[in-house]
Amino acid sequence: MRDLQVFTMKTNEKTFLQRKRYKNMKQKIIEILSEIRPEFDFNDDVNFIEQGMLDSFDIVSLVDAFDEEYHVSISGADIIPENFSTLDSIEELLKKTISQSKK
Repeated sequence: MRDLQVFTMKTNEKTFLQRKRYKNMKQKIIEILSEIRPEFDFNDDVNFIEQGMLDSFDIVSLVDAFDEEYHVSISGADIIPENFSTLDSIEELLKKTISQSKK
């Protein structure tokens, strides 16, 4: 019974930490984007690519920053404009990449 309680506590703690990590993820993405292109406000709900806020070099810099921050490698097949066009699309790509790296 004690082992089950310890397992449950560890599982709940892991889930809590994952939620906290994801909650802070969007803010961290904005922080990284702002370091790459400080002249833009990445809180705006616009298409970063269409608005000229991010170009291909910026995307490469962003992928490198995610590698450093989250210790994940984004697949070359996923490095397409659609995955970097909005804050939500970047967050979804990063979540997907993190979950795939844990398998």
